[in-house]
Amino acid sequence: MDDGLITIFVEEENGKRRSIEAPTDMQLSLMEVLKASDYPIQATCGGMALCATCHVEVLDGDDSYKEATDPELDMLDTLPELTDTSRLACQMRLAEDMDGLVVRLLATEVEF
Repeated sequence: MDDGLITIFVEEENGKRRSIEAPTDMQLSLMEVLKASDYPIQATCGGMALCATCHVEVLDGDDSYKEATDPELDMLDTLPELTDTSRLACQMRLAEDMDGLVVRLLATEVEF
């Protein structure tokens, strides 16, 4: 989008997708946006990729956002529920090409 806002979709347990508008000019992480949008993200480590309490699965979007870095993969490898497109939301900085990204929370049970 040209106005510095992107839309991210969160697929909830019931299969419905909730949209979230987020600015790309504030260097926010996806974790910060999810927390601000009242999702139950614990972020115990404060975004340092040390706790995996912001574990998400990338369902749709730019393929570059489906690949985690090596340190992130090390943390993800400790989790019992891991997918090919698992990511730590704290390691995903918002960018224009994330517009339309679809994620599902895996770190906690989400009820709405």
